[in-house]
Amino acid sequence: MKENDIINERLRMLMDEIAYLKNERDRINRFDEYRDNIRLKRAIERSLQVAIEICHDIGQRLISERGFRLAETYRESFQVLEEEGVLSPDLSRKMQKMAGFRNLVVHDYARIDDALVYGILKRHLHDFERFADAVERYLRAAESS
Repeated sequence: MKENDIINERLRMLMDEIAYLKNERDRINRFDEYRDNIRLKRAIERSLQVAIEICHDIGQRLISERGFRLAETYRESFQVLEEEGVLSPDLSRKMQKMAGFRNLVVHDYARIDDALVYGILKRHLHDFERFADAVERYLRAAESS
């Protein structure tokens, strides 16, 4: 398997998660529709977690393959991608916040704030698309150099 094949596979997986989340986002018209549907909440929380983990996985693969400074945490992986010019400072900060959200979902699930999840669903799915675009731009630039 070529170096970028795994990254491209993960990017396709990320787009699948984004498509699912956008579909749910567009079907939900009010916060209480989200808050009162336990099955939907669990599905969206899990899908957001998976999307963040895919982004981290892509970042770790780039770090490893390109010989960048090793990252010890989810947040730090996005910092390294910023240092290496893969992500803009703004996008890096947003992805670091997403990493913090992922940690909350995985490790402190009793404190998940429905309004926070709903806000990410309604206002921040484009951050995942921006991440995918940044990685694809970086890979194209690396291939042409």
